[in-house]
Amino acid sequence: MSTDTPIYSVELFPPKTPEGMDKLKLEIPKINALGPAYFSVTYGAGGSTRDGTFETVNWLCSQGIDTAPHLACIGSSRKEVREILTHYREQGIRRLVALRGDMPSGMGAGNSGDFRYANELVSFVRAEFGDAFHIEVAAYPEYHPQSGSPSRDLENFKRKVEAGADAAITQYFYNADAYFSFLESCRRVGIEIPIIPGVMPITNYTQLARFSDACGAEIPRWIRRRLEGYADDVESIRAFGHEVVANLCRHLIDGGAPGLHFYTMNHSGSVTRLWTDLGLPVARKPG
Repeated sequence: MSTDTPIYSVELFPPKTPEGMDKLKLEIPKINALGPAYFSVTYGAGGSTRDGTFETVNWLCSQGIDTAPHLACIGSSRKEVREILTHYREQGIRRLVALRGDMPSGMGAGNSGDFRYANELVSFVRAEFGDAFHIEVAAYPEYHPQSGSPSRDLENFKRKVEAGADAAITQYFYNADAYFSFLESCRRVGIEIPIIPGVMPITNYTQLARFSDACGAEIPRWIRRRLEGYADDVESIRAFGHEVVANLCRHLIDGGAPGLHFYTMNHSGSVTRLWTDLGLPVARKPG
């Protein structure tokens, strides 16, 4: 697959209720009108959103939308993964986001399934399905909070690449230097795959702070202070958040990032504004 043309993509999560699914079906055409290369769909801890993921993926495919399902391997057997991927292949899906995933609360270590790490999942997909899927994996410019250190996290990432990953999507961040420094570290150890920045719009500070504390993504102090200062002024939070994220995206694009992956939170508004203000083109569909 050529990496000469930047890839701009978007991410959804499966709704928990029929009403949420109905709302998402109204948002998807608005996002799709922007021309993203594909929509990825998340997969909950231990497959906790499995049915919702399948429903969302099936609906996207029925609309002729290029779809990249997430597949988290913790809590899954080789048989289950093989069946899921066989079904996806039969649907015409050619892109996959392969992740370790988190252990759901209440599940003991003895129930963790046949896979421990994402590199094992990537190796399994390659062994069972060859090049049927373009495999994306996760990357952490500010390093995964469970890895212990940046060097150990880089070793983990390299194992996923060596197992057969085609590209990576990063955890979101708001410090472009963290991304470019991570790229330099990757190149030094021979990692050459495209590493696409994940972009999280800022629309709700309380929600963002909760997400960031949980996943280890840093919100720079100056951004936190400004957002805290707006208190409940939603319009000011959104205006300032848009300015911050748009400037971040411009820096990344100007610095040669191979694309952007937008975490939409199932809403079209903030992504549409960013896409428009950045002047992003209608993406060429990968093939």
